[in-house]
Amino acid sequence: MKNIGYLGLGVMGYGMTDNLMRKCDKDTVVWGYDPVPAARERFAANGGKAVDDAKELYRNCDVIFFCLPTNDIVKATTLEIMDYAKPGTTIVDMGASSPYVIRGLHEEALKRGFRLLDAPVSGGKGGADEGTLVIMCGGEQEVFDDVKPYLEMMGKTVTLMGGSGAGCMSKVANNMMVGIHLCALGEAYAFAVKAGLDPKTLFDAIHGGFAQSAVMDIKAPMVLARDFYPTARIAVHYKDIHNAMEMAGKLGVDLPMTKIVQDQMDWIYDNGLINEDQAAMVKYYENAMGVTIE
Repeated sequence: MKNIGYLGLGVMGYGMTDNLMRKCDKDTVVWGYDPVPAARERFAANGGKAVDDAKELYRNCDVIFFCLPTNDIVKATTLEIMDYAKPGTTIVDMGASSPYVIRGLHEEALKRGFRLLDAPVSGGKGGADEGTLVIMCGGEQEVFDDVKPYLEMMGKTVTLMGGSGAGCMSKVANNMMVGIHLCALGEAYAFAVKAGLDPKTLFDAIHGGFAQSAVMDIKAPMVLARDFYPTARIAVHYKDIHNAMEMAGKLGVDLPMTKIVQDQMDWIYDNGLINEDQAAMVKYYENAMGVTIE
């Protein structure tokens, strides 16, 4: 019997565990833990083995996945896993953690006889639900090869980018571009509305052209519907942008466009919008131009 565990059964984790449960063989048990009782109940109702104490999951699972919101939580959780799990357990961080945090944890894992892979994802709730995430990994080839079959149950593209931290660095680069696209979307659509264009007609006219992107295809319809329910929270993306600026400082380089994204996310945070969907980035431009995109 193979036991695999997943920590964090929210927006992303529920879809990812659903794919694991549907695609794993009958001899594999998928365990799950979330601090929110309702999330555990939903996971159990879907066929998972929910536990009320994460330590029970740590003690029983051979591979432990998690997708957690902050670097501090990732660090504390990884160290706690190593305190309770069996040496040799594989730990897979699927969140957007700082490469520097992951590298430090990777060194600690090696010292204590554990295996750690960073495997952040891109694709949001839709990708998690559909099993079509892009997964960027960092760590040893052997560890990657062992975990890859599970990752392929959750993602359409699974790539080893290099050593420890390389997956997280790839995620930072990915979300720098996504952040810039979000700002471009907000600026252009607010500008168009200010100039008298109908934004729905604009979307229909240009979304198949050279300006097309996954960001516009997914987020523009949400903006037009005024639907900012979080499928991918700005708060999580905000962390990625801070990770990018931290790396830029250590590398001694400037990131002028990413700095613009950071400034606008600062405004989003100050105005209490940080837990809305990334589509709500347009509100910065709506406020600046005195328009509503609808």
